[in-house]
Amino acid sequence: MLSHGDYEAFQKFLEDACGIVLGAGKEYLVSSRLGGLMREYGIATVGDLLNQLSSGRNQKLRTSIIDAMTTNETFWFRDMSHFRLLQDMICPEIKSRSGRSIRIWSAACSYGQEPYNLSMVVQDYQRANPGALPGGAEVIATDISSTVLTEAKKGIYCGMSASRGLSMDQQSRYFKANGDCLEVKPEIRQRVSFRELNLTKGYEMMGRFDVIFCRNVLIYFSSDQKRDIIARMARALNHGGYLFLGSTESLTAHTDRFEMVSSMGGIAYRLK
Repeated sequence: MLSHGDYEAFQKFLEDACGIVLGAGKEYLVSSRLGGLMREYGIATVGDLLNQLSSGRNQKLRTSIIDAMTTNETFWFRDMSHFRLLQDMICPEIKSRSGRSIRIWSAACSYGQEPYNLSMVVQDYQRANPGALPGGAEVIATDISSTVLTEAKKGIYCGMSASRGLSMDQQSRYFKANGDCLEVKPEIRQRVSFRELNLTKGYEMMGRFDVIFCRNVLIYFSSDQKRDIIARMARALNHGGYLFLGSTESLTAHTDRFEMVSSMGGIAYRLK
């Protein structure tokens, strides 16, 4: 069990390291997620763990802790209405733009299902509309966890992660067999690139985007951090670009730079 002092110190470490804000009463969550890691490193108490972190000498331990504390559950075509909006409204809107590629950012991409889904949507749109999006599409996928990014880059999914959210038709269209697993087809993978990124740090060097997916992420940040992240994402969007949040999230209390667009059962936020 954590002492009150150790828990407060760990809260501060986690917020400084990756922006995640742990509220009161999460001691059991911290203990359960760090237990195996502490046994692996031979660390007896959270106090000892914090002492090692404060020395700054073990970056691998620091990365492992962030990996352990980051929630990485996702599945294929999560909240399908967002993907319908992208395919049926946003892609037709962008297709008339001269020559350049459409750029989409999948923030906090976890094991890669969302960015690969975005590539699938673009491919389906182009096949249904020959000549549309002549500049193609680029999907930039980012996450703070180097561990999940390593797995995402492989594009290989097994067990429940291979089938959850996918129809049999989608499995055959977008994947090829790899033993008992499914591997994302090369034409889907070639649009997607992965980068390690902390959303609370600068990301201006990634350039400008037409669409940003930042779903079910902001809930882990403080109000001030949410406002900062949203403001910087607004600066990263092209004029009239779109921001997607989780279905239970809203921009109302954080910015007035977007207008809500509701269509086909989904909601997106368009930069004014």
